[in-house]
Amino acid sequence: MPSAFVDTNVLIYAADQNINPGRHTRIAREILLLEHISISVQVLNEFIANSRNPKKLAFDPTDERSWLQKLFQLPIASQTADTVFLALRLQAHHSLSHWDSLIVASALETGCTVLYSEDLAHGADYDGLKVINPFREG
Repeated sequence: MPSAFVDTNVLIYAADQNINPGRHTRIAREILLLEHISISVQVLNEFIANSRNPKKLAFDPTDERSWLQKLFQLPIASQTADTVFLALRLQAHHSLSHWDSLIVASALETGCTVLYSEDLAHGADYDGLKVINPFREG
C-alpha cells in the first residue's frame, strides 16, 4: 500500500536533463527511488504537459516515452466523482485551490500519509496527510 504521494513538481525536477543535476533534481530522484510512493492521473497528465513544454522539460517523444514507462510502474490513483466530492470538501475546509485539493484528495484516497510537494505549505496536515517540501532548506 502506498504511504507517500508525489506531486508533479517532484517528477519535473527528477526528469531534468541537465548534465550537472542540481540539488532539487538529486532530491527528487532520491524520492522516486523510495518504496511505496504513488501518483495520480492528474499528476501524470501535468507531467506530460510539462514534458512537452519548451520552457520546462522540452522532451522529444523518445525521452517522454522513457519517463512515462518508468512512471507507469508506480501505483496511479484514478480520479472519480468521489475524488471530486472529497476535493470540494477539502477545498472548502482548508482553503485549497481546486487542483491542489484534487492532489490531496487522491493522496488520501490511496491511503497515503505523506505528500511530497513544494506547492503546499510544508508541515501542513490535511486530514492526516502531512505535506513535506523536500526542497525546503533549513
